[in-house]
Amino acid sequence: MTTFREQDLTGARFERVSLRGARFTQVFLNDASMHAVDFTGAQIRGALFNESRMRGVELVDVEISGELQNVVVNGIDIAPLVDAELNRRMPERAKMRPDDSNGFRQAWSILERLWEGTVACARAFPEAALHRSVDGEWSFIQTLRHLNFASAAWVGRMILGNASPWHQLDLPWDEAPGWDGIPWDREARPSLD
Repeated sequence: MTTFREQDLTGARFERVSLRGARFTQVFLNDASMHAVDFTGAQIRGALFNESRMRGVELVDVEISGELQNVVVNGIDIAPLVDAELNRRMPERAKMRPDDSNGFRQAWSILERLWEGTVACARAFPEAALHRSVDGEWSFIQTLRHLNFASAAWVGRMILGNASPWHQLDLPWDEAPGWDGIPWDREARPSLD
């Protein structure tokens, strides 16, 4: 298999080329034009599709999970429809975007209650299950480590001004660039406690 690393292929043309099973990591396809391409079975993670257009596409058995804003499908902005359905399924979700101090207090109370239930449920699982990744997603423990990283970044660093608020077990998001001084051990296996 050929490896292309740190190369600038700007303006390159690929015609009647098979890239089946190819891996693309930190690849910039900005302003790329694709015609008659087949993405059957493709796995796309951590991708930006800002200001993208898809015409004449066929989406069958497709799963999309992510932030939706101004997503127009066949002339209809589906983002508000998806948001309304998610709020219908979980009414507490609508309260997670408060605009006053009372709303923030209420949202925090909801988060604490839901989190308490989540951790109680997790404690019922064997330790190995808490470290199991499903469909390439983080394990429960990795998710906790990332939440701690996010709290350290936003509260410790941004609000409190601590230049290095991270714990050695904190875990940045997968697509983050490698930064000096920030923990990055995805394989660490701490206990739930």
